[in-house]
Amino acid sequence: MTTPNVGLYEPGRDLTGRASTAVTGKRFLKITGNRGVGGNIAVAHADAGARIVGVSKYDAAVGAVIGVQRGNSRVTFVATPPTGAALAAFAEVEVGANGTAVARTTGIAVGYTVTGTTVGADAEVSLY
Repeated sequence: MTTPNVGLYEPGRDLTGRASTAVTGKRFLKITGNRGVGGNIAVAHADAGARIVGVSKYDAAVGAVIGVQRGNSRVTFVATPPTGAALAAFAEVEVGANGTAVARTTGIAVGYTVTGTTVGADAEVSLY
């Protein structure tokens, strides 16, 4: 076999990142830089309305290694803002402030809620 292509991140597999800013658990994440120390990609909270790489597994200080949950149809908890609107069951969500989950309006849909969520509670989100 010549020129084999070995997958780096298989579908649905979690990965490890390095926090380029302080990260809070249960938040949508974006890639912020190239692979660096320890071979980990740099990550931080995703921008409002933007695409994501996954969801943070726990809190991490700047420079710390952090687990990233990812994968199409994976259901995981994502924090919602402390104020705003509740999320209905099966509502599409986008990234809100600080990587939280909010009802989709004009941003990129990153998943949908599995069940309704009250304001400030963690949402059960099935990732796209």
